[in-house]
Amino acid sequence: MLGPPSLDFDVQFVKGVGPRGAKQLAKLGVRTARDLLYRLPRRYVDRSSVPPIAEARPGEAATVRGRVVHFETRRARSGMVILTAVLDDGTGTIQLTWFNQPWISRKLEGYQGEAIAYGAVRAEGWTLTMQGPEFELVDDPEDAADFARIVPVYPLAEGVPQGLVRKAVRGAVERLADSVADPLPADLRRRYGLRPLGWCLRNVHFPPTLEDAAAARDRMAFEELLHLQLRLALRRAETLREAGIAFPIAAMGERLWEEIRRMLPFELTGAQRRVIGEILRDMESPHPMNRLVQGDVGSGKTAVAASAMLAAVRAGYQAALMAPTEILAEQHYNNLRRYLDPLGIHVTLMVGKLTKRQKERARNLAATGQTHVAVGTHALVQEDVGFDRLGLAVIDEQPRFGVLQRAALRGKGFGNPDVLVMTATPIPRTLTMALYGDLDVSVLDELPPGRRPVKTHWKRPDQRPQVYQGVRELIARGSQAYIVCPMVSESEKMQAQAAEELHRHLSEEVFPDLRVGLLHGQMKAKQKEDVMEAFRRGDLDILVSTTVIEVGVDVPNASVMVIEDANRFGLSQLHQLRGRVGRGAHQSFCILVADAGTEDARQRMEAMVSTNDGFRIAEIDLRLRGPGELCGTRQSGNLDLEVADLIRDAHLLERAREAAAEIVAMDPGLERPEHAGLAEGVRKLDPVRAAIVQS
Repeated sequence: MLGPPSLDFDVQFVKGVGPRGAKQLAKLGVRTARDLLYRLPRRYVDRSSVPPIAEARPGEAATVRGRVVHFETRRARSGMVILTAVLDDGTGTIQLTWFNQPWISRKLEGYQGEAIAYGAVRAEGWTLTMQGPEFELVDDPEDAADFARIVPVYPLAEGVPQGLVRKAVRGAVERLADSVADPLPADLRRRYGLRPLGWCLRNVHFPPTLEDAAAARDRMAFEELLHLQLRLALRRAETLREAGIAFPIAAMGERLWEEIRRMLPFELTGAQRRVIGEILRDMESPHPMNRLVQGDVGSGKTAVAASAMLAAVRAGYQAALMAPTEILAEQHYNNLRRYLDPLGIHVTLMVGKLTKRQKERARNLAATGQTHVAVGTHALVQEDVGFDRLGLAVIDEQPRFGVLQRAALRGKGFGNPDVLVMTATPIPRTLTMALYGDLDVSVLDELPPGRRPVKTHWKRPDQRPQVYQGVRELIARGSQAYIVCPMVSESEKMQAQAAEELHRHLSEEVFPDLRVGLLHGQMKAKQKEDVMEAFRRGDLDILVSTTVIEVGVDVPNASVMVIEDANRFGLSQLHQLRGRVGRGAHQSFCILVADAGTEDARQRMEAMVSTNDGFRIAEIDLRLRGPGELCGTRQSGNLDLEVADLIRDAHLLERAREAAAEIVAMDPGLERPEHAGLAEGVRKLDPVRAAIVQS
């Protein structure tokens, strides 16, 4: 018995394409019939209404039909060839005009039958006109009906005509739509009110109504999101089947909470207590913890991580914290030592800048269990680093690490260690579900008492003298300032050069009487450490920096930040930079110096001025930039969505998550025959995890 046809044959064999058309379609990334079917329209043009020509209104698009009563071709002085045709339907006439399109002459020269055209209507004196309209000759009623309908408009590339894509898609739909295999079981479609895939492929491309187009597109988006959610649900189910470390949290009882209170030099917020409780319940479970902690800048994630590490150490295990940069790793190391040293818990630093002897000592302490907590960068996952009883792995700034790095750290554990991942980049709920649906999520949504919101102002470049005067006045009152240099390029070397030039200008010409330091990524580790320590001590008034200070740098006395050419930075990055101030008792300020010449840049500046809410900022950033850019999904996970849109389709994502949980609960390996199409979809999405799914 023959199965459904494959969609993966070369597009040149689709009716209406051929080798020449295939070369053009390749510019769009369309190489197979599948690519063609899933190249969805970006919008539709409704040509289904055909009013009398007399009722056509200038300034509006319209479909008109009439007899060709006149056609001529003339050459202008410039050499341009102008072609005009006049349609008459008995109620009025309209003139159609084209420029430099000689093929139109071959169709219209001597033709006296009917034609149908679509375009924007204009008035030139008493004459109605259309410039460059689409048109068809009407040889029979079916031709008119085929033209006067809802027409798809596809995204194009230079040299690829809209007509070719429409013709190719029609050929693919007519050949394949009714016989393509539907991966969604009939029972699932019935429960969620979804149309069959064949119906959707027809109606998403050539819909009789816009409502049909929307229904078809939503079903296809749901299917795509369901594959994504099934992948995450399978990962989650796999974790829940694994044996982990059951930390004896209950046996520690109130003694653990008392030690947490004694460890921290401040009262925990309600949100911190709630999140620590969620983590401790996970640690007590016999299955490995996989929890993501999201918290805006300044919400106290380090205290939460320290509490989890304390619990692990008191249970007889080691803990490790991996950070994305040496500056952040050293800051975590210093903070954790301040918290844990008084409790007799030894903390070791593992970063690349250590001497060979220091590295050997740190590795020996970790391997023999003499150190309880190791803090480092990717140096922690190097082959020659081992642990005696690693029970808890904490990964900071989750989006910055690749999947392999996270797996490597976990692989160094005792048995199957618990994993806690943290990010100070607030992630919108829809993106969290799409990327981290296999993790439990905790949110630190409360700032410590006494924290004042940072006041943010947007200033034009010609207002720099007033901005610098304001910085001078705040420094005179005892504050310190960051001045972030423009993001001139992705090159660290070029950014360093820009920072050096800005430092020279400010230290010699603007603030010659103040102490101005410089920090950038091209400096040696010891230089960076010395500069940051001088700034922390108050030996510097101003720190000129690149975005190396974006994450984790904590100087409570720094109460003003000036971001030069702020329009060059992404919204999420601006919010992270702003988080370096507002960490002390004084009112803090963030000044965005920007000539926002584009709508996108203006929206970013207005968003920063209007709110300090990181999750609100993240929602706006997701809308402006999309998921791939916002969260680094190229390294965090595959999110190459062809149909779905995480902003528009949030409701579909919720339903897909619900459906995925139901399917995996009843069929953990997707082994049932009716789930074969879903299993194949998950395999294509995540080939590394293909072994999870039994085909």
